[in-house]
Formats: sequence, C-alpha cells, structure tokens
Amino acid sequence: MKRIGIILGGGILLVIVLFGWWVFSRPERGTTGSVSTHFRLLGPNDKIVIDGFDDPKVQGVACHISRAQTGGMKGELGVAEDTSDASIACRQVGPIKIVGELKDGERVFDERRSLVFKKLQVVRFFDRERNVLVYVAYSDRVIEGSPKNSISTVPIMGWPAP
Repeated sequence: MKRIGIILGGGILLVIVLFGWWVFSRPERGTTGSVSTHFRLLGPNDKIVIDGFDDPKVQGVACHISRAQTGGMKGELGVAEDTSDASIACRQVGPIKIVGELKDGERVFDERRSLVFKKLQVVRFFDRERNVLVYVAYSDRVIEGSPKNSISTVPIMGWPAP
C-alpha cells in the first residue's frame, strides 16, 4: 500500500512539473487582441488571436502573428488541436541592429497548437543578396507536416535619426 502511495505521489509531482514547464516555457509576447469567430455554448468561443513579438537577434524588428484558437471545453482545458492557419507580418520599427550571428532557418517563435503533436513556428532567413530578412510562419506535426504557411519580409534599411 505504501508503494502505491509513492507511485501516485510521484505521478502527481510529474504532472505538476510538466504543467509548470508547459506554462512557463511559452515564448515572451504580448497579446494584441482577439476576434471571436464562432459562438460556443460551453467554454470560450473560437477566435483569432493576434500576438506581437520581437526577433531576439534583430533589434528594430517587430512581428505580429495571427492564428485560430479553438474554444469550447477542449480549448478551455488546453487539449484541443488548433488549425494550422496562421498569418505573419514583420516590420522595421526602429534602427536595425543585429545581435549575434544569424543562421538561416533559425527559430524566433514557437507555440504548441495541441497538447503534444503540433507546433506553430516562425523561422528567419537572411537574403544577403537583397539585404532582406524573411520570416516564415508554419505549423508542423510530429506525424505529418503542414503545407500551410505565411511569409513576411523586412528590408534592412537606414533609419532616420530623430
């Protein structure tokens, strides 16, 4: 009986640790707003959520990403699988300063879209020939990928002094 209690206690501790990791490992961003798209009688409505985030290695670039978020009871509990639809827009918002080495395909944002198998990602490429940063938003699954994607480009230009 004591052994069962230890196993249950360890399982509960594992669930608490995993939940804490899931909550606190989310990328830093600010929710700009949301629009309700489908009424749900139980739980929150389905919606489109817009978040803003900064590129961690390129100062002066801000991105906004919009994506569908499933509501209802599954959405409330965090077990719904959201669609792969997403859109991104990135713009120069100040003088651009590159901090560190830029690697093509480097992830600058990610977010889980289901409990385990699906993730929304934003990766950055540097088109040196055109002096442009290219951001690609896409959703992937462990089992199968997703062809749905969206891109945004930011030309690296001078910024007028105030």
